[in-house]
Amino acid sequence: MAGQTTPAPSAPSTPGHVVVVGGGVSGLAAAHRLVEAGARVTLLEASGRLGGKLWAGEIAGVPVDLGAEALFALRPEAVDLARAVGLGECLEPAVTTSATVWSRDAHHPMPRGHIMGVPGDWAGLEGLVSPAGIARMKEDRTLPPTPVGEDVAIGAYVAARYGREVVDRLLEPLLDGVYAGDAYRISLRATLPALYEETRKHGALLDAVASLHRRPSPTAPAGPVFMGISGGIGRLPGAVADAVRDGGGEIRLDSRVLGLTRTEDGWRIRLTDGVLAADGVVVAAPAGAAADLLQAESPAAAADLSGIEYASPALVTLAFRRADLPVLPGGSGFLVPPVEGRTIKAATLLSHKWRWLRETATGLFVLRASVGRYGDERALSLDDAELVRAARRDLGEILGLTAAPVASRVSRWHDGLPQYAVGHTARTERIREAVAKLPRIRVCGAAYDGVGIAHCVASGRRAADEVLGAA
Repeated sequence: MAGQTTPAPSAPSTPGHVVVVGGGVSGLAAAHRLVEAGARVTLLEASGRLGGKLWAGEIAGVPVDLGAEALFALRPEAVDLARAVGLGECLEPAVTTSATVWSRDAHHPMPRGHIMGVPGDWAGLEGLVSPAGIARMKEDRTLPPTPVGEDVAIGAYVAARYGREVVDRLLEPLLDGVYAGDAYRISLRATLPALYEETRKHGALLDAVASLHRRPSPTAPAGPVFMGISGGIGRLPGAVADAVRDGGGEIRLDSRVLGLTRTEDGWRIRLTDGVLAADGVVVAAPAGAAADLLQAESPAAAADLSGIEYASPALVTLAFRRADLPVLPGGSGFLVPPVEGRTIKAATLLSHKWRWLRETATGLFVLRASVGRYGDERALSLDDAELVRAARRDLGEILGLTAAPVASRVSRWHDGLPQYAVGHTARTERIREAVAKLPRIRVCGAAYDGVGIAHCVASGRRAADEVLGAA
């Protein structure tokens, strides 16, 4: 549950040897939890780099995140982990979190009171949504209830209540920014479970959103919504890895797992360069890789894992001389609805958002544009130079930014974001039930309960706790 941390389990006197497959933030969080409990840990990462979507890089000699760049602080897990591995003094809140939606050739402030792009009122939608679209939204309380059943696509449900324009101009770009997904395919139950519950109680979506806003949140911490780490949150994987090693854990890079086999007293892990024996296993690999590893021992789990699709977004990071810039809008950035037909789907004004970056990049301004969404990856077929040019064209028209950057970086995330299609919650429940039938093995990662860093940390901790609890 958001706002709560799970205490470390009462570990058995001899936790034994646990292998963690995958060195993204979920696997690192699991390894850290296991080491804290006294287990002997070996973490295996197939690539030559830890951290997954957390990637510390540089541009024009300045440190910058080439992947995720913020921690959602209203869930404590990621911030707690950063503090636990010695980065507490480096945590800092975002200077600004205000954003706009660029639609119909203008920037529109993000309306207040929305829940992931689902508004609870039409106040603040003028200009972003046409008068006809607002009139359609006002019909919500006069319409008969729209059944949601066991699950429903969030875009389809909101369109049925408010009309398509609210979906296309507000909901879609918000979901696109988080999942790089299609609102008309994404599960309401998996992405907004609390709102899903309220829609089952209220016929009108306006009433469901209002009811959700009235819910007390005694466990939600006060403070900033987003936190960063001085130097970039890409520092977190290295700090967690150091803590794991300090606790006696072993981390192996370029170590691909080829198969998992049960033995009489544990697991046999087959690698490209040998074999490991383990008492327990945490599989923190993406869904497709996890399916391959579990195929022999749990065909049912593998079949459901194979059904989870992924989007492949990219990020174009650009550094400009401040002296070359026009007057830029305030705030942390803007979203671009897919209906606008642009290459970029969002831009983050990193030098506005993070004090540490503004102070480090003296005389420079760093921003980045996001490209690529589920079902539309045409832009990703461009080479890096072409992708930079395409992003600059959009930024020129949206921001009036015509100056040439002093440096650019493109980071591509092939199969980077899992898609929570309708039925995702039931799917993940089946996967976990099937895997739990096997001795001392669990799965974790972005494919299950949320793609945010805090969700991934919580997922890794849960898997570690359950493996230890099964001893």
